[in-house]
Amino acid sequence: MKLWLSKGSEVSLHEQLTLQLVLGIVSGDLQPGERLPSTQQLARRFDIHPNTARAAYRDLTKKGWLEWRPGSGFYVKTLNAEAKLDPGLDLDRLISTFFQLARDRGHTLSEIRSRVTRWFSYQPPDHIVLIEPEPELREILVTEIAMNTSMRVVGIGIDECSKPQNLPGGFCVALYDSAREVQAALPTDSCMFLHSRSISKSLENELKPDSDTVIIVVSRWPHFLKWAHTTLVAVGIDPLSIELRDARKKEWRHGLTARAFIITDSLMAHQLPRLCRPRIFQIISDESIAELNNRLQTGYARTSGNGNSIND
Repeated sequence: MKLWLSKGSEVSLHEQLTLQLVLGIVSGDLQPGERLPSTQQLARRFDIHPNTARAAYRDLTKKGWLEWRPGSGFYVKTLNAEAKLDPGLDLDRLISTFFQLARDRGHTLSEIRSRVTRWFSYQPPDHIVLIEPEPELREILVTEIAMNTSMRVVGIGIDECSKPQNLPGGFCVALYDSAREVQAALPTDSCMFLHSRSISKSLENELKPDSDTVIIVVSRWPHFLKWAHTTLVAVGIDPLSIELRDARKKEWRHGLTARAFIITDSLMAHQLPRLCRPRIFQIISDESIAELNNRLQTGYARTSGNGNSIND
C-alpha cells in the first residue's frame, strides 16, 4: 500500500497516517492478518519521529482496526461484520480513490488543487453563515433564519470570519447595521445584508391594548428591551404600562401566564411558559427573508472558492 505524508500540511502527520491506514483496510489494500511495517521502518521511510508512527498504530489498535502481537508487531485486525465504521469513511474513500486515479493518470497535485477549487466555486451553498458581533442578537437571528428557510444556519462573530473552516460552503448574511465591520473582516466583498423590521410595523395589525393593560417585553438581548420600550412609547403606549424582563436573570418567568400582552423575540418565544401567547417581533424584515429564499431557490447564492457568497 502506498502512503503519502506531507509535513507542510495543516493536517497533522498522526491524522494523515491513521486515515490512510484505515482507508487501506476498508478498501482491501491492507488485508486482515497482514503485518504492518514497524514504527522504526515508517520513521526512516518518511523521516518522521518513531513516536508519531507508534501513536498512530496504538490509536488504531484502541479503535479496533489493528491488533498488537507481542514480539511480532502490529497486524490488520479481522473486522467483525457488525462493527460500526466511521460514517465519514465513505466520503474519505471517494476522495482517496479520486486522488489515486488522478495521480495514476499523471496529473500533478497543483493541477488537482486548481481544478477542485474551480469545481467547488460552482457548487451552491449547503448552509447559511450568519455573521453578527453581538452573541445574544446572533442567537435570535439564527433562529429567525432557520424558521424561515429550509437550510442549516450557523452563527459566527466577526472575529471568526478569518478562520478558514467557518466560511467554505456557506452563504454569508448579516444585518446592514454591521455591514462595514463585516465587509472589512471577510476575505472578499461577498455577503447579503439584511434589513431590520421595525416594531411599529410588527404591531400595525394589533389592536392597541387597554390603558390598564401591562405590556411585558421579554428578551435576553438588552438592546431588544430598549428598542421595544422606545418604539412602544413612540406609538402612544404609557411608559408606566411597559415592563421589561431580562431573560438572563432569575425569576424572569414569574407571573407571565397571567399576562395578556407579551412581546418577545423569535428565540425567547420557544422558552416562554406553555400557556403564554406572545406577540413575536421578527427582527429581519419580511422583504429580506423573501429575497434570501429567492436567492437560495434560484441558485443565485453561490459559494466562491473561499466559501463566501457572491457579492450582494
